[in-house]
Amino acid sequence: MMDDDGRPETDGTPARRVSRRAAVIATVVALAGCLLTGLGLTAAGSDSPARTTASATPTAVPDARAVAAVLANRTRAVRERDRTAFMATVATAPAPYRDAQGRLFDNLLRLPLASWSETLDRVEPGSAVARVRLSYRLRGFDDASVVRIRYLTFAPRAGFWTVVGDGSARGLADDGDVFDGGPLTVVRGRHTLVVGDGPRLEEIARRLDAAVPVVAGVTGDGRRPRTVALVPAEARLAAALAGPSQNLDQIAAVATVAPTAEGPGADRVVVSPTAFARLNELGRDVVLTHELTHVATGGARDGRTPLWLIEGLADYVGYLRADVGVRSAARELRAEVAAGRLPARLPGRADFDGSSPRLSQAYQGAWLACRMIAERYGEATLVRLYRAAGRMPEDTALRGTLGVGPNRFTALWRDYLREELG
Repeated sequence: MMDDDGRPETDGTPARRVSRRAAVIATVVALAGCLLTGLGLTAAGSDSPARTTASATPTAVPDARAVAAVLANRTRAVRERDRTAFMATVATAPAPYRDAQGRLFDNLLRLPLASWSETLDRVEPGSAVARVRLSYRLRGFDDASVVRIRYLTFAPRAGFWTVVGDGSARGLADDGDVFDGGPLTVVRGRHTLVVGDGPRLEEIARRLDAAVPVVAGVTGDGRRPRTVALVPAEARLAAALAGPSQNLDQIAAVATVAPTAEGPGADRVVVSPTAFARLNELGRDVVLTHELTHVATGGARDGRTPLWLIEGLADYVGYLRADVGVRSAARELRAEVAAGRLPARLPGRADFDGSSPRLSQAYQGAWLACRMIAERYGEATLVRLYRAAGRMPEDTALRGTLGVGPNRFTALWRDYLREELG
């Protein structure tokens, strides 16, 4: 991922990175009950709390079979694009929640869904809250179904169970997704799908498409990466999509992997609209090419390759089309080198943390390490090193591809920093 430190655009350098109603009107309940009956929603058995009248409290524990039936109706409604049937499942919910569910359904219709389902994971003990497994797959992009966990609160109304809210009253938070925001726009590129309610979606699709051959030319495996970019307007949703504990205030974009029921996960590029907007033209190209490289190489799911190599290769590819000098692109690191503070080691994982005071220098040092390898050993050797480091220890990978150990490589890199930045 890349950070945005708010540099001005003029220097040509890419910047881095409900409450519940007290009662339900009797006529609304009666109408809702008729509608639910017509749609086949499950009625409670004689020994079920759902037999309680409309004034029953929402703390009644629903039967798992009744919950599963409601979820099946919701799933069928999405698949059949039946808004009336979907909204019937929340017919007695407070108005704000019904409105949010309506926006959700409308957003789902805009997506190229190959599959969609809501299934019961469990009913939370002693409560009316169900833990729900939401699964979906985007046609042409997802090889496995993305899984999100949601919490739905159920209540008996006129002899039927309906959804009346989420799990927030019990401190249960949903996994967010892009369809939880405002009205979605979907932009299809040649190799990309850009989805969101944020700005610049067409621009992002165009820049990602332009980056695809550049990335494919370096990775050399003959495949052109397919990419889903998520561009929510809401900063909190963008951070949730980026992953746990992510803060995108200073990060323009990040490659991440959405959890799936099977397979390695679904790659996503999450764009932070506020930080992305602060980038100049060059910076936007570099950032998106950088993140696309992570998608192509599996960098977002890689837990073994040294982070300097993961981020350095992504920056190396990101800067290939950039008409910018090394000293300008690495000016923070250059200032340190000019002051005689040459880094003693390659940047480690902690250096790439968003709170690191030397985050820019970490990226710059990693980029220059990979740039040095490509210049002295060849681009193909850089890629071989990257792949080897994902299978074996760093020491072994360096010796097997470059013929040098970590100490010697670090010395060569420090000399290169003096040459390029001194």
